[in-house]
Amino acid sequence: MGVDEAGRGCLAGPVVAAAVILKSTDGLDELDDSKALSGKTRDRLFGVIKENAAAIGIGVVSAAEIDGGNILAATLTAMHIAVTEAAKNYGHRVGIVIVDGNQQIKGLAMLQRAWVKGDHLSWNCAAASVIAKVTRDRIMEGLDSTYPGYGFAQHKGYGTAKHLAALKALGPCPEHRRSFAPVKDLLRH
Repeated sequence: MGVDEAGRGCLAGPVVAAAVILKSTDGLDELDDSKALSGKTRDRLFGVIKENAAAIGIGVVSAAEIDGGNILAATLTAMHIAVTEAAKNYGHRVGIVIVDGNQQIKGLAMLQRAWVKGDHLSWNCAAASVIAKVTRDRIMEGLDSTYPGYGFAQHKGYGTAKHLAALKALGPCPEHRRSFAPVKDLLRH
C-alpha cells in the first residue's frame, strides 16, 4: 500500500491523504508524483486509478484541526485515516505500507517504511499522490463558491500573489489556517 498527502503547504483548506493498493498498472504509464503531472493528466489518471485499485482510502483533516496542533501531526493523522480505511476496504492483510516522505505514521499497526520520493519510486505511492491531489483540488473548487473572492478554484489555497492579495482585502475565511505565518501576521494587524 502506498500513502501520500496533498495540501500540506497551503494557507487554506484541509490536508488530504490517500492510501492506494493497485491490482493493475494498466493505463498508468504516465503515473508519477501528482506535482509532476498536469491537471488534465491527473484528472484522467484519477479515473484509471479508481478502476485499477484493489483498495483506496482517503483521510481529510480540516484547517481548524491543523491549527489545533501542527501540520505534521495533521498530515500523519490524515495518513492514518487513509491507511486504516484502505486496509478495511482491502479486506486482506497488508504486507507493507510505503509512506511518501521521511516520517512514519504513529500508532499504525502495520509494517511501514517511510520512503523519500516514494511517489516517484512506488506505483502505489504515485497513485495515492494523484488521488489525494485531485480529491483536495475538488474540495477547494467547492470552497470557491462557498467563499467567493479568494480564488480557491485557481490556486487551491496555496500562497500565490493573488491569494495573498485577496486575503489582505477580505481577511481570512473559516478555511484559512490561522497558525500559518501569512494568515497569523494578518490577524495581528
